[in-house]
Amino acid sequence: MNTAISTTCQVMSNIAIVNNMTATRAKVIAFRTHSIDNGIVKAAMINELKTKLANGIAHFVFAKKNGELREAWGTTMGNIAKAKTNGRGESRESFATTAYFDVEKGEWRSFRWETLIKVF
Repeated sequence: MNTAISTTCQVMSNIAIVNNMTATRAKVIAFRTHSIDNGIVKAAMINELKTKLANGIAHFVFAKKNGELREAWGTTMGNIAKAKTNGRGESRESFATTAYFDVEKGEWRSFRWETLIKVF
């Protein structure tokens, strides 16, 4: 295969579509971690997680404030978390965090965007 064509194919496979919220998250994460690459990767992971949270129970890992890793199962589906949702609070997005209903603890939790490690 021609080297130019091979390089073009490789570059094209790494293109990501970014919306305004993803760009905002990437900017915040890059600022907090001092890494533009980390910002983009983590912002994409947040998008993936938020989709999974909205569609069912998501399994993910993030680092807690004290450095411990937290393996969590959570959701934002209304029919699961409805009893614990009052809608009177401010969006966690305003604080550069993602909120989820922890199905193990039966309570709402949140984590800082840059601490997300893995989405299963």
